[in-house]
Amino acid sequence: MVTNENFPVENFSALAVAEDEPIPYRARVREYYLALGYETPYRWAHFKDVPFAPLKKPLSQSTVAIVTTAAPFNKNAGEQGPGASYNGAAKFFSVYEMDSSVDADLRISHIAYDRQHTTATDSRTWFPLVHLQAFANQGIVGKVAPNFYGLPTVRSHRITIEQDCPELVRRIAAASVDVCILVPNCPVCHQSVSIAARQLEAAGIATVVMGCARDIVEYVGVPRFVFSDFPLGNGAGKPHDEQSQKSTLKLALDTLSGAPAAKTTVQSAQRWDEDISWKRDYCNVEMLSTKQRQSLRVAFDQQKAAASRVSGD
Repeated sequence: MVTNENFPVENFSALAVAEDEPIPYRARVREYYLALGYETPYRWAHFKDVPFAPLKKPLSQSTVAIVTTAAPFNKNAGEQGPGASYNGAAKFFSVYEMDSSVDADLRISHIAYDRQHTTATDSRTWFPLVHLQAFANQGIVGKVAPNFYGLPTVRSHRITIEQDCPELVRRIAAASVDVCILVPNCPVCHQSVSIAARQLEAAGIATVVMGCARDIVEYVGVPRFVFSDFPLGNGAGKPHDEQSQKSTLKLALDTLSGAPAAKTTVQSAQRWDEDISWKRDYCNVEMLSTKQRQSLRVAFDQQKAAASRVSGD
């Protein structure tokens, strides 16, 4: 049999095309904002060491909380529905907690999820509370924490590290939570929850991040990460696909109990689509005309101003 590096010829068709790899979000975002005229590239958080907190008890006896970057719907903040344009006015700027027994209306219009390839019509793709409650009823986890928690998405490392994450840890520790599942959406969300996971683990609370931006999470450095190669905004599974969502959450729970050490990444076997063209679009400056770049710069500055008005900065 003819072979190439011991790979049988008949198996060549099984090889993936070069573009079928995780999107390099850090590089894409850098080139995107440089192309829009912002001269200082964003500096992503990066740490040498990663804390790791083993489970203190079996998951079937553990109290599990969700940390989300989604925002509670604000009727006074403009359009926030499925497919809404980026809406800086809908941002939140402090840690919140809400009753897990109440059907919360959480939206992601305030962050840069992949609006071209997902429509944000199913909140269970970024907020897996319903499925976590079902797993608790089945005895897979001990119980769902009384509250879930919202973590702001800000570009400032200092605010995230020194202000938001310590407040999050304080609240979660006070509630005697054993385990946290953190679900980000946009690129900066992935950085924020990764920093939060680190601080929670340092406090002895085991964590797993469920996300779609592998390069960002691994660059920050986290204990446990379940990676879904999906468009941003779908870290908890495919929209309107209950099996996908349950399987993704179960994979996260298995990773919580099975990870041998820090920096454990487990990739979901699910595929978004056999057509991988969606990976070429997000923040890809090669796809933008000069006019589009100018228009995007104006729109982005307007949304930054709207967010500043909300925050009071």
